[in-house]
Amino acid sequence: MQNSEPLEWQVGDRNLITDVPGIKVGNADDAHVKSGVSVLTADIPFVASVDVMGGAPGTRETDCLAPDKLVQQVDALVLSGGSAFGLDAASGVMDVLRSQNRGLSVGPVKVPIVPSAIIFDLINGGASDWQDNPYRGLGANAFSCASSDFELGSHGAGAGATTAVLKGGLGSASLVMPNGVIVGALVVVNPHGSVVVPGTQQFWAAPFEMDREFGGLGAATRHSPTLLPKNEKLRAYEAMQGEESHSSAPPAGMNTTIAIIATNAKMDKAQLKRLAVASQDGMARAIVPSHTPFDGDLVFALSTGEHELQEPIIDSMQLGHAAAVCLSRAIARGVYHASAAASDTLPVWSSIKS
Repeated sequence: MQNSEPLEWQVGDRNLITDVPGIKVGNADDAHVKSGVSVLTADIPFVASVDVMGGAPGTRETDCLAPDKLVQQVDALVLSGGSAFGLDAASGVMDVLRSQNRGLSVGPVKVPIVPSAIIFDLINGGASDWQDNPYRGLGANAFSCASSDFELGSHGAGAGATTAVLKGGLGSASLVMPNGVIVGALVVVNPHGSVVVPGTQQFWAAPFEMDREFGGLGAATRHSPTLLPKNEKLRAYEAMQGEESHSSAPPAGMNTTIAIIATNAKMDKAQLKRLAVASQDGMARAIVPSHTPFDGDLVFALSTGEHELQEPIIDSMQLGHAAAVCLSRAIARGVYHASAAASDTLPVWSSIKS
């Protein structure tokens, strides 16, 4: 008879994705534009893959992460605001990597590999009258300040994020498993759906909270399972369109939750693909509704390869569950830590009353 004792999983020292040894994260944002960039990197290249479930993704160099593609390692991953403009943040990261002589060796040339994903945050109250794309510079700055410690909430790529009814933000969380495997999540929370139960402060992710990391309010005990939140993002969109707007939903591409799962477990691209797929469950547990046609939801998964799995199949299953739990918690933490700023179109979580 198997031992039915629960696994003694613990939150990492920082409760950040950087609890995975070797991982660093940097943030850069522009208060005027109300947008920003977050970059994850490490001292040496790492293996990565990706899974996309949303209906309106915005990405760069994600094809190379498929298990059957030649590139085996990447130098950094970029999460950015700015919609398609934000894809240029990866160019800034590549500039810095090139100056450090880092990248994939192709004969005498080194080409940095920097997959990236973006959210739409162009109607959040920030300035949109800029002429020169700011994201290349933001990407370079975020990479240059990458470290083990970084801020959550309205920072980096979460600076301009919004949810259906509240400001979104940048979230992170970690877990340390008894077998020595560490997993962490980094997420930009910008969904069409809501992370709180309608009419309350309580997070959908509450059943997975650890150490009162997002308020300790517990799960909502009374709510309609079919009630969807009124999407307040429409107010900003309708204001831009004027009186002629009769839209009942934002156009595809106005939302997106993008995330990174990191682990020290040694995994190849195919295993990381499965890890990214399993992690998506964490998004569905924390956002209602999730993976809509209006979102470009995706999850990168990466391995630093430092810890051998003793029982690959069983350990991979447990790791997938741990990653989903981390992502749910990180999503709630991103909104929990959001801070108010001038010209915001939505309130922050700390301002609402149950």
